[in-house]
Amino acid sequence: MASSNPAFTNSPAFSTRAGTSLATTATGGMTAAELDELYARPSATAAQTDRMSYEDVIVKIVVSFAILIAGAVVGWFMPVLMLPALIVGFVLAMVNIFKKKPSPALVLSYAAVEGVFVGAISGLFATMWEGIVPQAVFGTLGVVGVTLALFASGKVRASKKATQVVMVAMVGYLVFSVINMILMMTGATSGMFGLRSFEIFGIPLGFFIGVLVIVMAAYSLVLDFTTIKTGVERGAPRVYGWTAAFGIMVTVVWLYLEILRLLAILRES
Repeated sequence: MASSNPAFTNSPAFSTRAGTSLATTATGGMTAAELDELYARPSATAAQTDRMSYEDVIVKIVVSFAILIAGAVVGWFMPVLMLPALIVGFVLAMVNIFKKKPSPALVLSYAAVEGVFVGAISGLFATMWEGIVPQAVFGTLGVVGVTLALFASGKVRASKKATQVVMVAMVGYLVFSVINMILMMTGATSGMFGLRSFEIFGIPLGFFIGVLVIVMAAYSLVLDFTTIKTGVERGAPRVYGWTAAFGIMVTVVWLYLEILRLLAILRES
């Protein structure tokens, strides 16, 4: 199942069409006694095998988010850095997406710069709507936690048809966002959030869009988890754990920003 996250698009390590698994190739031609001796050995770590493991990926994700949070603290107190961080973060994101082999330095640099942007925009929203940032943070953690729990339990799985629908919806949302930004920049709309401020039966259009986008982001997390699972099972090189960390960061930051905007729209209405 292909991921909708562009971070995984150019990484052959996460392809389900990869070659045979390491377990199959490693045991070919071995006798029963040799297999017994092999399985009696202590389990090798990710560093020893140079292969991805869930534990190693989790460590990389935690490190990345720790740096992102540190950057967010800087952005919170220095909101003037928001626009430069947005531009540099976009450039670093493109470099990480199209780079064939992941670079830990580039992934962590993206984390730091993106953190500055997130912290700056969060500080701006906090000055306008008291208490909105903690609500967005807990909302994001809630969505991520529930999605991960459902995926781990096997109750939620990605499907080809659902992925196609979500991909089309994402393209539509991207087009809408670009048009809305242009209308806001040209002053064609009077609402604070552009077309999102337009009300339908007294409810802002942004509310319906926000809920839909949060669902899309949650499904994107399912695709991300599926892609990571494929990488581990295929015995992908350990360095691709940084690609996994980058992909999760992209989705979670997107989810947080959408929840933050949704809460602001509800506060404004």
